[in-house]
Amino acid sequence: LASQLTGLDIDIMTEEEESKRRQAEFESRTRLFMDTLDLDEFFAQLLVAEGFTNLEEVAYVDLDELTSIEGVDDSTAAELQARARDYIEAQNKAALDNARALGVEDSLITFPGLTPQMVEALAKDDVKTLEDFATLADWEVAGGWTTVDGERVKDDGILEKFEVSLEEAQNMVMTARVALGWVDPDDLVADEAEETEEEEE
Repeated sequence: LASQLTGLDIDIMTEEEESKRRQAEFESRTRLFMDTLDLDEFFAQLLVAEGFTNLEEVAYVDLDELTSIEGVDDSTAAELQARARDYIEAQNKAALDNARALGVEDSLITFPGLTPQMVEALAKDDVKTLEDFATLADWEVAGGWTTVDGERVKDDGILEKFEVSLEEAQNMVMTARVALGWVDPDDLVADEAEETEEEEE
């Protein structure tokens, strides 16, 4: 019921399960930094312990956040950022090349809010144009739950692994519909005003 009311997927875990989840997350992030930044295990663990969770954080944080780590000077921090940016750029290029090879149109590639990896995932699911994207339902993008014969059934979203929320999916799909002229933006404003009035009553 809480999941349905909030629109969030809520898992209730024991302390032991939560501890195992955190340990697995720590190990996964450590491995990520070891593999992508060519770091030894100790240095990778240090980054994770300092709160870094992904390459983008390493690549684009202020240099001060890296140099505040004990043993990391300006040149080491700059080298870490250069490695992270190079890896991200190579991954983005590979994803876009693959998406283009699958027939994705520029209208989708340049659509705001979609990363190259998201575009690639959409292409693999046969969503190759802005028109294709605009026909999707929000749950098809972000995932969700439906009830079938009294049982909750998980619907996997095309962009769910990128942690796109249902609200973000709704906004992106609606923005695509507006861009294509399928929806009048003035109608959206009117609908929002009407909803606000109903909530205030």
